[in-house]
Formats: sequence, structure tokens, C-alpha cells
Amino acid sequence: MQRVLAGSLRWASQIHLPSFSSSLFFDNTQTQLQQYHHFHSAKDFEPQSWNSMEGLVQCSANHVPLSPIGFLERSSKAYRDNTSLIYGSITYTWLQTYQRCLKLASSLTQLGISPGDVVATFSYNLPEIYELHFAVPMAGGILCTLNARHDSAMVSTLLAHSEAKLIFVEPQLLETALGALDLLAQKDIKPPILVLLTDFESFTSSSYHNYNNLLENGSYDFEVRRPKSEWDPISINYTSGTTAAPKAVVYTHRGAYLNSIATVLLHGMGTRPVYLWSVPMFHCNGWCLPWGAAAQGATNICIRKVFPKAIFDNIHLHKVTHFGAAPTVLNMIVNSPKDNIHLPLPHMVEIMTGGSPPPPQVMARMEEMGFRVNHIYGLTETYGPATNCVCKPEWDALPPEERYALKARQGLNHLAMEEMDVKDSVTMESVKADGKTIGEVMFRGNTVMSGYFKDLKATEEAFEGGWFCSGDVGVKHEDGYIQLKDRKKDVVISGGENVSPVEVETVLYSHEPVLEAAVVARPDKLWGETPCAFVPLKEGFDNNNVSVDHIIKFCRDRLPHYMAPKTVVFEDLPKTSTGKIQKYFLKEKARAMGSLF
Repeated sequence: MQRVLAGSLRWASQIHLPSFSSSLFFDNTQTQLQQYHHFHSAKDFEPQSWNSMEGLVQCSANHVPLSPIGFLERSSKAYRDNTSLIYGSITYTWLQTYQRCLKLASSLTQLGISPGDVVATFSYNLPEIYELHFAVPMAGGILCTLNARHDSAMVSTLLAHSEAKLIFVEPQLLETALGALDLLAQKDIKPPILVLLTDFESFTSSSYHNYNNLLENGSYDFEVRRPKSEWDPISINYTSGTTAAPKAVVYTHRGAYLNSIATVLLHGMGTRPVYLWSVPMFHCNGWCLPWGAAAQGATNICIRKVFPKAIFDNIHLHKVTHFGAAPTVLNMIVNSPKDNIHLPLPHMVEIMTGGSPPPPQVMARMEEMGFRVNHIYGLTETYGPATNCVCKPEWDALPPEERYALKARQGLNHLAMEEMDVKDSVTMESVKADGKTIGEVMFRGNTVMSGYFKDLKATEEAFEGGWFCSGDVGVKHEDGYIQLKDRKKDVVISGGENVSPVEVETVLYSHEPVLEAAVVARPDKLWGETPCAFVPLKEGFDNNNVSVDHIIKFCRDRLPHYMAPKTVVFEDLPKTSTGKIQKYFLKEKARAMGSLF
């Protein structure tokens, strides 16, 4: 029986209705029944046909919980001596990676990690983060990869919410991490154990646990703690990290397994591809490709920061065949100085792009350079990629402008996502497939999250009507392909990162000169969108004593820099008769401004 996540990650795995022994589970059986019936229709309780067929059984011989951690064990045999990871001068084979993950999982249990415990990371794309995608679930833990761009306040909030027992931190982010732990201590919250990712030999410290020491103390003979149920959580991914109400999306072993395979297929990854890690592994677990790459015996090229020169250098040096990137990265590539671009490419390179709708002009220029662009769409709640725009041969005969406009659509659900539709969010009826009628994009299938950790109300709202309601609005064309038109909510997507206007507005309201604040998206050629703040000032303040730069600096001092407004406009806010701010007019103004640069 499937169970709804309701404030705990320690799920039981009995086949029948569980009798939870821990106080972390549902309080009583009646509550379990009520919540189970809330999320299931009558047909979910109909007898399963296989039960009525004589001679059939479900047992350990034919039913094993799906989990992507098995991909690594297979690759250690199938691709034993092939290169698994490259980071600068560091190189590992698949056998070495498997052995390192076994030893690390062993050490995690020695540090007290039990099944259901959360292990956090705070780092950019280092080989250790790749290994932890396997080692943590192999130890029975739940991986929580925190955005490396967060500040101390946000990290402390997410550590407290996730109840992480351990956090792996790269040295460059140590100061931020220590600040987060100090904030936890001030609130009398027990901080997680800190482990340094000492990928730099020059950095040594006896004050913290050391990743390399954990490897040395681990055992090759460790028995992997496989999930008892494929519905057991494998990871937590935060959608925004807002200090008021962070949403913690929970992935299961089953969902991660299926989306890994689906993503590999839609990315066209055969055996032994060379994958460049330009997508952050802290974002939707790198679109599930740490696990998917292992399934195919890929060579994983890790780069800490993404720049066009690094992308081209690695394509030529390591013969990169595939990488993923937000449209902002593609825009950086096509607008990069010629000194950073090494053309022609030695071979065709496949790119998956998603995070925001890619400009057709950018897609066209990328393909002119020798890349093949595969447009995907999804959300944190759908394990990253949920759709892709399947290109049709007849499109090649169309004029370029028309062809790339078609390719920029979000397309169709991938093979592991059962259904996707555009619906009227009130009636739950499908909209007309006319490319004009607006509705909300919705999903249902095995690669939709289990729910929001510790937020049953938000989970219920997201699954209202038996579908996952994405909050994105769009249209459906005659060929069944969907196309996003706007966002139901006012989220600003900057460089593939979600920026909550409410959080930015809250900071602005805390500033003495600010009377009111409204934040909307302004188009940006580099980042896709950037926050634009409309701010009327209090009496006694004006442009002479409060400057745009002053407001921006105030926000940058209190928020991660990507969340701070890049544009500030001092003017009164349009309102309805009831006093509600009319953001529609502000969006139009920001759109008319065009890109900042």
C-alpha cells in the first residue's frame, strides 16, 4: 500500500496497512486510513486481476524494490576498468567508484547514520558529491543536496527543517556552513556533524571530520542497506529555500530509478557516453543523471563552475558527448568572446536544456555551432525532466524561425511519466488543443514526488483532483504538444534558479525608507529573467537620499546575490479598489524595459 508522507521520512514498508511503532509516523490507524482515502479513488480499491489467477504469487524471486543504487554495482562489473569520474588530474574507474562508495557508506553507519536519517551536502559539482548520491542511500540514508549559492541563514533554515544528521561541505563554503551551524546553536538546535570534502591537498584541519579519512576507515565488506520498499525516500530537494516556508520535495527510490532511465533515453545516451557536469547536482539531483550516467557506464567530467571556455576545453580534451544546461548557459555560449569558443567541434554534442523556455534564436545559434539541442521541461516535483520536445523530421523543411519556434515548445511527457495535460484548474477538464486556450499544466505518474516533507496541506493542494498541479500555465497544440505561456505564480526564474518575489519583498519591507514593494520578472539576455523591484518610498525619503544602488546593496547583504533585484524603480504601485497590488501592470512595465544589458 502506498503511504502519504506526513511529517516524517521514516516510512514503514509493510505490504498491508502499517502499524507504526514510532511517534514520527502517523498518530493512529484512523488518521492513516483517512489520509489514504483522501488521495485515492474508488477504483484504487478494486481487486487486482493477478490475485484471481491460480498459480501466481508475488515473492522475492519476482518482486524487488526498484532503486538506482543497483546501477553502480552493475557498472562496477560491466565497465570495471572504464573511467567513471574525472576532475582535473583526479581519475577513477567504475570499480574504484563502487569500492569508494561501499567504504563511505560503511563509515556513514559508523557515524551513526541509520535508515531514514538525512545527510546533507553543501558543495558545487565535485566527485565526492557524485559518490554521495550512491553512498548515502547505500547506508539507508536520505540525501539532501543544498544549493551552494545559499547564505548561512538559508542553510541553517534548511538544515533545521530537514533534521540533517550530517553535512558534507567543500572548503570554499566552510565559512558559510559554520555560520549556519552557529545560527542553529543559537536556537538550541543540535547541529549536524560536519565533514569536509578535502579535494584540495593543501587544506588540512583536525577540527572536522575528513572525507578521505572516512574512506580510509570504511570497509569493502559493507552490506548495502537496500530499501525495504521502493517507496522509501532517497532524497530531499528544496524548491526555493525560503526562510518562511521552505518546500522539501521528497523523491523515492522507485521514482529516481524510473526517471534516471527516462532521462538517459530522452538524452540519447548510449553505452559509455562522456557526460559533462554543467547541471548542478544540487538541482533535482542533477536531473537524476548521477544515477542515470552510472546505468550507462558514462565517464563523468566534473567541473566546479560553469563557463563557456571550460565547456569547450572539456569537449576537446575529454571528447564530451552530452551535457545539460539551462538556457542561460546556452546564451552565455553563443555570446561568448571568440577566444573562449573552440570551433569547429570535434563531433556532434548533445545538449539537454530546460529550466525556462529557451529563446528560439539561441537554440538556432547553438545548432549552427555543432550542438544538437533537446528541449526538456519539468519541475523539482517531477524529479527534474518530465517532458521533451520530440523533434519531427518534417520540421527540417520549415523556415528556421518557424522550426525553432516549434522546438522551443515543452512537448510531450517522457516514457516514465504516465500522463501530462493542460486543464482548467477549477473544472479539471482538459482545455481545447487549439494552441490558444489557457490552462494549468498537470502531471500524473510514477515520477511525481511523494509530497512535501512536513507540509501535508501543501501536498494535498498540489495533488488536488488526482493530478500534480504544476502552477505553470500554458496551452496545448493540435499535435498534443504543450507550450508554457506564463506562470500561475509570480516566481522569477533567474539562471535556472527560482526566486521568490515574496521573500525579496519581505527584505525590502524591512528597510526603513521603503513604504511598499512589489517584485516581478524583467527579461534578461543572459539570465533569462532577473528580479525587478517597484518601490515607493516613505515621506521624507526620495531619490536624493536613497539610490537604486543603495536598495540593491541592502538586498544583496541579506539575500543570496542571485535573488537580489537587478532593477529598482521608484514609483507608486497600481492597486485595485480593495488595495490589492496589480502586478499585471508591473509585469508589462518590466517586460517593456527589455534586457538590462
